[in-house]
Amino acid sequence: MHTDESTRQEHARDASRAQPAGLPAAVVEVASGEETAAVLRWANERHIPVSVRGGGTGLSGGAVAYPDGIVISTTKLDRVVVDPENMTATVGAGVITAALDAAAARHGLMYAPDPVSAEWSTIGGNIATNAGGPRCLAQGVTADAVASLEVVLADGRVIRTGSTTRKNSTGYDLTSLFVGSEGTLGVVTEAIVRLRPRPTTEPVAFGAAFPDLPSAGRAVLAIMKECPTPDSLELMDANTLETVARHFPEENIAVASAVLVGHYVGPHAAGSLASLLEVCRAHLGETTTGTEAQLLLRTRQRVNPALNASGLTASCDVAVPLNCLSDMFAEIQDLSRAHNLQVNTFAHAGDGNLHPSVAVPHDDPRMLQVAEQLLDRITEAALALGGVISGEHGIGSLKRHHLDAQFAPATRSLQLQLKNCLDPNRILTPGRGV
Repeated sequence: MHTDESTRQEHARDASRAQPAGLPAAVVEVASGEETAAVLRWANERHIPVSVRGGGTGLSGGAVAYPDGIVISTTKLDRVVVDPENMTATVGAGVITAALDAAAARHGLMYAPDPVSAEWSTIGGNIATNAGGPRCLAQGVTADAVASLEVVLADGRVIRTGSTTRKNSTGYDLTSLFVGSEGTLGVVTEAIVRLRPRPTTEPVAFGAAFPDLPSAGRAVLAIMKECPTPDSLELMDANTLETVARHFPEENIAVASAVLVGHYVGPHAAGSLASLLEVCRAHLGETTTGTEAQLLLRTRQRVNPALNASGLTASCDVAVPLNCLSDMFAEIQDLSRAHNLQVNTFAHAGDGNLHPSVAVPHDDPRMLQVAEQLLDRITEAALALGGVISGEHGIGSLKRHHLDAQFAPATRSLQLQLKNCLDPNRILTPGRGV
């Protein structure tokens, strides 16, 4: 247990713009489910709020500490055991996502979900938010890879959900209940995840530049209807491309109104690529492959570093049905003009999952407030189109005020009843997620 100020400061916040209200009383680095249970029993008896922190890469404010609360750090839960015959891995919640994939690679396997933060985020955090990523278009999100969980409940009970069998119709699906629950129902300490055969062929990249965002949105809908599903299908708007070009001038990035970029992998990649390029051209896209497409993939990987370097202070994560993607792009452009703020939009386009981001001065409270209002309007626009307020980052503290618009009263009531049933003293990440 750590009570020194520097450690408490370090663990007080996550990567989001949510600000801590004060320092936690202590940070506890747990090394097992039993140690986690002891901490939660102690906190539950005293009604002390608990936050859970892995890599601290969360973007919704879910891991921010509570004043005089307890932070459970999962970084010591770092065991990985690969079972190549069953194509599974038993993995501690504190294992870095990329480290799990590297362990799987030694057996010719892969862990399919690939959040952009894979080099720093933990499996426990990925499970808490049901994280996605570019490869999830073809391979599925975190929930699709989780077979079983070890979870410690608020009162210290340790349960195991799911199974390692391929089929299981036994009882309630508790695994799905805890995946995406953001630490509000229990603390995940270990998981058994499913692995997949690792591709043995090189990926084939593609890119397409469009005259405007709505055209790109219509192209995405056509691709997903008419072509084999790409292994990734990402989008960047002109503002995003300009930002990356400014921070990585050596790449000579060409700026267009909207660019789709992605890749296929496997023995049928060439045929799939030909079909996709034809669809893009039918929707006014200027297509590219080879070295230029590889540059566009590299550009997409550099979006977050470039936006952070340019002063990114406000962003959101929404998802809409694919047939509304072009309408959503148009809504974002209209709202950007109405608020007189530049919005950088990039997206996991094949999933309909958009990340509109606003760069405003950190030291200008008025502009920060305007940016927050703009993001609220963007979120409301997504809801009006039948979308959701988060596709992969979770609710945390930053989006909780939108939940009543997302869910009908009866649904919200049931969610809160589940929370009260499993955490009656409301010590687990209180006031967030639900």
